[in-house]
Amino acid sequence: MKISVHAVGRMKTGPERELADRYFERFAKSGPGVGLEFSGVTEIAEGRGQGANERRRDEGQKLQAQLQQGTALFLLDERGKNFTSEEFAGRIGLLRDGGRKALLIAIGGADGHDQPLRDQAELVLSFGALTWPHQLVRVMLGEQLYRAATILSGHPYHRS
Repeated sequence: MKISVHAVGRMKTGPERELADRYFERFAKSGPGVGLEFSGVTEIAEGRGQGANERRRDEGQKLQAQLQQGTALFLLDERGKNFTSEEFAGRIGLLRDGGRKALLIAIGGADGHDQPLRDQAELVLSFGALTWPHQLVRVMLGEQLYRAATILSGHPYHRS
Protein backbone atom coordinates (compact mmCIF):
# COMPACT_ATOMS: atom_id res chain seq x y z
CA MET A 1 0.00 0.00 0.00
CA LYS A 2 1.34 3.42 -0.95
CA ILE A 3 1.36 6.00 1.84
CA SER A 4 1.74 9.68 1.07
CA VAL A 5 1.67 12.80 3.22
CA HIS A 6 -0.04 16.04 2.23
CA ALA A 7 1.01 19.10 4.22
CA VAL A 8 -0.25 22.66 4.20
CA GLY A 9 2.75 24.94 4.56
CA ARG A 10 6.36 24.67 3.52
CA MET A 11 9.02 23.14 5.74
CA LYS A 12 12.07 25.36 5.88
CA THR A 13 15.62 24.06 6.02
CA GLY A 14 16.71 23.40 9.57
CA PRO A 15 16.82 20.81 12.33
CA GLU A 16 13.07 20.05 12.18
CA ARG A 17 13.26 19.29 8.47
CA GLU A 18 16.35 17.14 8.96
CA LEU A 19 14.64 15.14 11.70
CA ALA A 20 11.41 14.73 9.69
CA ASP A 21 13.42 13.63 6.64
CA ARG A 22 15.35 11.13 8.78
CA TYR A 23 12.16 9.44 10.00
CA PHE A 24 10.51 9.46 6.57
CA GLU A 25 13.69 7.87 5.14
CA ARG A 26 13.61 5.21 7.86
CA PHE A 27 9.98 4.53 7.03
CA ALA A 28 10.76 4.38 3.30
CA LYS A 29 13.42 1.73 4.00
CA SER A 30 11.45 -0.35 6.53
CA GLY A 31 7.97 -0.09 5.01
CA PRO A 32 8.38 -2.35 1.95
CA GLY A 33 9.11 -5.35 4.17
CA VAL A 34 5.57 -5.09 5.55
CA GLY A 35 3.85 -4.01 2.33
CA LEU A 36 4.03 -0.24 2.85
CA GLU A 37 5.59 2.07 0.28
CA PHE A 38 6.32 5.71 1.10
CA SER A 39 5.29 7.98 -1.77
CA GLY A 40 6.65 11.18 -0.25
CA VAL A 41 5.41 14.49 1.09
CA THR A 42 3.47 16.99 -1.00
CA GLU A 43 3.49 20.56 0.29
CA ILE A 44 1.01 23.25 -0.66
CA ALA A 45 0.93 26.91 0.27
CA GLU A 46 -1.53 28.06 2.90
CA GLY A 47 -4.90 29.22 1.58
CA ARG A 48 -5.15 32.87 0.63
CA GLY A 49 -8.76 33.45 1.66
CA GLN A 50 -9.78 36.39 3.83
CA GLY A 51 -11.23 34.27 6.60
CA ALA A 52 -10.63 30.86 8.15
CA ASN A 53 -13.53 29.24 6.25
CA GLU A 54 -12.21 30.45 2.90
CA ARG A 55 -8.67 29.27 3.72
CA ARG A 56 -9.93 25.84 4.81
CA ARG A 57 -12.04 25.52 1.67
CA ASP A 58 -9.09 26.52 -0.57
CA GLU A 59 -6.73 24.09 1.15
CA GLY A 60 -9.37 21.35 1.07
CA GLN A 61 -9.88 21.75 -2.68
CA LYS A 62 -6.15 21.35 -3.25
CA LEU A 63 -6.16 18.16 -1.19
CA GLN A 64 -9.23 16.83 -3.02
CA ALA A 65 -7.36 17.28 -6.30
CA GLN A 66 -4.70 14.83 -5.03
CA LEU A 67 -7.11 12.16 -3.83
CA GLN A 68 -7.37 9.24 -6.23
CA GLN A 69 -10.44 7.00 -6.32
CA GLY A 70 -10.21 4.42 -3.51
CA THR A 71 -7.49 6.22 -1.53
CA ALA A 72 -8.03 6.11 2.23
CA LEU A 73 -7.80 9.52 3.92
CA PHE A 74 -6.49 10.17 7.43
CA LEU A 75 -6.56 13.75 8.72
CA LEU A 76 -4.37 15.04 11.52
CA ASP A 77 -6.39 17.41 13.66
CA GLU A 78 -6.17 18.46 17.30
CA ARG A 79 -9.89 17.62 17.64
CA GLY A 80 -9.33 14.11 16.30
CA LYS A 81 -9.16 10.84 18.15
CA ASN A 82 -6.12 9.89 20.22
CA PHE A 83 -4.57 6.55 19.34
CA THR A 84 -1.73 4.55 20.78
CA SER A 85 1.09 3.69 18.42
CA GLU A 86 -0.18 0.10 18.29
CA GLU A 87 -3.68 1.27 17.36
CA PHE A 88 -2.32 3.56 14.65
CA ALA A 89 -0.19 0.73 13.23
CA GLY A 90 -3.20 -1.57 13.45
CA ARG A 91 -5.38 0.81 11.43
CA ILE A 92 -2.72 1.02 8.73
CA GLY A 93 -2.35 -2.77 8.78
CA LEU A 94 -6.12 -3.24 8.43
CA LEU A 95 -6.21 -0.99 5.36
CA ARG A 96 -3.25 -2.84 3.83
CA ASP A 97 -4.69 -6.26 4.63
CA GLY A 98 -8.09 -5.20 3.31
CA GLY A 99 -6.56 -4.57 -0.11
CA ARG A 100 -6.40 -0.78 -0.07
CA LYS A 101 -3.85 0.48 -2.55
CA ALA A 102 -3.21 3.94 -1.08
CA LEU A 103 -3.42 6.03 2.08
CA LEU A 104 -3.05 9.80 2.15
CA ILE A 105 -2.37 11.42 5.53
CA ALA A 106 -3.06 15.15 5.61
CA ILE A 107 -1.63 17.81 7.91
CA GLY A 108 -3.96 20.78 7.71
CA GLY A 109 -3.24 24.46 7.84
CA ALA A 110 -3.41 26.71 10.88
CA ASP A 111 -7.22 26.82 10.58
CA GLY A 112 -7.66 23.05 10.46
CA HIS A 113 -9.50 21.00 7.85
CA ASP A 114 -12.64 21.84 5.89
CA GLN A 115 -15.76 20.01 7.12
CA PRO A 116 -16.37 18.11 3.85
CA LEU A 117 -12.88 16.61 4.21
CA ARG A 118 -13.55 15.71 7.83
CA ASP A 119 -16.75 13.96 6.73
CA GLN A 120 -14.88 12.05 4.01
CA ALA A 121 -11.93 10.96 6.17
CA GLU A 122 -11.74 7.38 7.39
CA LEU A 123 -9.84 8.59 10.44
CA VAL A 124 -9.39 11.98 12.10
CA LEU A 125 -6.35 11.55 14.30
CA SER A 126 -4.84 13.75 16.99
CA PHE A 127 -1.36 13.77 18.45
CA GLY A 128 -2.90 15.03 21.69
CA ALA A 129 -4.97 17.94 22.89
CA LEU A 130 -2.03 20.32 22.75
CA THR A 131 -1.48 22.49 19.69
CA TRP A 132 1.72 21.57 17.85
CA PRO A 133 3.68 23.57 15.26
CA HIS A 134 3.38 22.02 11.82
CA GLN A 135 7.12 21.36 11.69
CA LEU A 136 6.91 19.18 14.79
CA VAL A 137 3.74 17.43 13.61
CA ARG A 138 5.63 16.42 10.49
CA VAL A 139 8.48 15.03 12.63
CA MET A 140 6.01 13.14 14.84
CA LEU A 141 4.13 11.75 11.83
CA GLY A 142 7.35 10.53 10.22
CA GLU A 143 8.37 8.85 13.46
CA GLN A 144 4.94 7.24 13.93
CA LEU A 145 4.95 5.88 10.37
CA TYR A 146 8.39 4.40 10.96
CA ARG A 147 7.18 3.03 14.31
CA ALA A 148 4.08 1.56 12.62
CA ALA A 149 6.28 -0.31 10.14
CA THR A 150 8.42 -1.67 12.97
CA ILE A 151 5.34 -2.71 14.98
CA LEU A 152 3.85 -4.48 11.95
CA SER A 153 7.15 -6.29 11.36
CA GLY A 154 7.62 -7.30 15.01
CA HIS A 155 10.87 -5.30 15.22
CA PRO A 156 11.94 -4.39 18.78
CA TYR A 157 12.09 -0.60 18.07
CA HIS A 158 8.69 -0.26 19.74
CA ARG A 159 8.75 -1.45 23.33
CA SER A 160 5.32 -1.73 24.86
